[in-house]
Amino acid sequence: MNKLYSFSIDQMNGIVEVTYAKIINECENLKKNTNCPNEQVVALLSVIASNYATTTEKNEN
Repeated sequence: MNKLYSFSIDQMNGIVEVTYAKIINECENLKKNTNCPNEQVVALLSVIASNYATTTEKNEN
């Protein structure tokens, strides 16, 4: 079972807010420099998110 995690208020107002702003800014830069649609940005973010998603693998024995 996964343990629940929450950012602290200080983290939310600090590193989390900064990271969020940087991600949004870089996505806007990507769109500006490539003229890609929002859907392409979403697809990229989905690939990135999949690197952090937990997976359950069944072993076949």
